Amino acid sequence: MSFNIGLSGMRAASKDLNVTGNNIANAGTAGFKQSRAEFADVYASSMGVNKNSVGSGVQLANISQQFTQGNVNYTGNSLDLAVNGKGFFQVSNNGAMSYTRAGYFGTDREGMLVDNFGYNLQGYMTDANGTLGDTIGNLRIQSDSQEPKPTSKMDQTFNLNSTATPIDQTTTLFNPNDPSTYHSSTSTNIYDSQGNAHVLTQYFVKQPTPANTWSMSVLVDGRNPQTPGGTDPFEATLSFNTAGKLETTVSGDLQVNPDGTIKLTNWSPAASNGGSPAVWAGNGADASVDGVTLDFRNATQYSSAFAVNSVSQDGYTTGELAGLEIDESGQIFARYTNGQSKVQGQVVLASFANEQGLTPVGKTQWVQSFESGEPVRNPPGVGTMGALQAGALEDSNVELSDQLVNLIVAQRNYQANAKTIETESAITQTIINLR
Repeated sequence: MSFNIGLSGMRAASKDLNVTGNNIANAGTAGFKQSRAEFADVYASSMGVNKNSVGSGVQLANISQQFTQGNVNYTGNSLDLAVNGKGFFQVSNNGAMSYTRAGYFGTDREGMLVDNFGYNLQGYMTDANGTLGDTIGNLRIQSDSQEPKPTSKMDQTFNLNSTATPIDQTTTLFNPNDPSTYHSSTSTNIYDSQGNAHVLTQYFVKQPTPANTWSMSVLVDGRNPQTPGGTDPFEATLSFNTAGKLETTVSGDLQVNPDGTIKLTNWSPAASNGGSPAVWAGNGADASVDGVTLDFRNATQYSSAFAVNSVSQDGYTTGELAGLEIDESGQIFARYTNGQSKVQGQVVLASFANEQGLTPVGKTQWVQSFESGEPVRNPPGVGTMGALQAGALEDSNVELSDQLVNLIVAQRNYQANAKTIETESAITQTIINLR
């Protein structure tokens, strides 16, 4: 019996060495989770077990996977991903789903997000309009140029100097080329349907009467917005109250909306033929079908110099893909050369009620089993899911110093069990030699 006990101990020590050796071999494997050999004693039940029973050796009870967090190291590669907390990346090999913590991802020739084995990263996809949906599938990066968007709205906050001396326009006609005929001006780029930039310029003139009233003249590319061949500006009147806040907008040329904004309608985008003198004509593009809404409702008239405090407009020219960014929630943004960004999808993580029940299949991947339960899928940071860190990888959670100590212990156990067999052999030989 001692021979069998010693042999079971040697087998157990050998298994321990195998597990420890595998941990050491994968100490530099991103996303690897170390294992631990767990043992249990053995009793021969057929002999009748009681409090004085002698054990029959040892058996390997389980090889337990340790899903503790590994260190997160930054790589600078925007498609390298690390999970800080709970959750696994989901990857699909032609529909066969597996789960991993190794965040080596890139794009294939079709723009699909894949790991270094060519498996597709899973997440929420966008529809034809670029809207993020709730369908999980293979994530893909669209490398097509971004279509231009014509300007439909411009928001602007500015201050007009209340101490400015009024200009009597009955004697001094407005002339955009003569700064003495207006107090201040500002320009903003707006875009047509083909992504061509046009300069919208506003000129402000303080009126003698009534008090706190300014006229605003609007030109696009120095031309009449509706008639490119003409240079007459569109006109609007801005009236401020005694507190310096914009009160009303009155216009003969610009449409005044019920909410106090004004709208530039029937704008005809134009271009010059470059001749001398230049001839301006329509450039073949259109303005936004809804016109261009100009929002000046936060404009003021205070005793300080003219200043534009903020300006924004929603149009842009065409753009080429310049790079990708992934935020902590897993949303993938494509950055374009026109300064715009667009959501391309969202990485989704999976968690399990019993991570120990996952079946390892190699390639630093696991598959679902009956013991693990069904996966629960959520974006990073939602529920119990960890945060996502782009441009980083999770290191193996193997602590080499601990594993080297385990090697020494396993080697000692192996030698000690071999000594048990050697001793039993010597005893048996002594009995045989009795005469």
